[in-house]
Amino acid sequence: MELNAQIRTLLGKKTKGLRKSGFIPAEVFGRGIQNKHLSVQAKEFAKVYKKAGENTIISLIIDSSEKMPAIISETQVDPISRAFISVDFRAVRKDEKINVDIPIEYKGTDMAAKNGYVLVKTIVSIEIETLPQHIPHSFVVDITSLQNPGQSIEIKDIEIPDNVKITIPENTVIATVTEKEKEEAAKVEIPLTEENAEAEVIKTEEGGIAIKEKPKA
Repeated sequence: MELNAQIRTLLGKKTKGLRKSGFIPAEVFGRGIQNKHLSVQAKEFAKVYKKAGENTIISLIIDSSEKMPAIISETQVDPISRAFISVDFRAVRKDEKINVDIPIEYKGTDMAAKNGYVLVKTIVSIEIETLPQHIPHSFVVDITSLQNPGQSIEIKDIEIPDNVKITIPENTVIATVTEKEKEEAAKVEIPLTEENAEAEVIKTEEGGIAIKEKPKA
């Protein structure tokens, strides 16, 4: 997967005009290389990002000559239009392992909710160490088996490729089921008055209390 990029000379506030012309300001960095200011065509980048995400190697073609393997390290989007406003690329070497966070993709039916419980997703990504060409796009976790309180899925329960090393403990909980918090009934203290001294205190259907006056003689 390739993405064309150009060396950028416009910096700071001047990049606003760059965006208006359909380009996104970008940076590329990596060990052993000098950081470069780039620009990429917005529509072309959106297509590449949709396929590659932040974990797939792409080939940056800089000024139609230099080809650089890289991954999309970070993106910033406009909070209103959701358009990309900046991109960071991380140059990689195919013979050098790197550490990256891989997103968790939850799938399946939330049986816990159907049973009246709460499914808690404790983490959203898992850090790994591997060669760039072996980086998985995501880790898929099926939550269908989680139905009752106390049940959980840990990292050791999901499928991990042999060429990928997990850098956090295998007993890290990914998702678990808990009971809903029980709301304590509010305790209402009714002051003693002449009007209710002879009254009868009764419980309502909602669990509260009410005053029922006794008929006068």
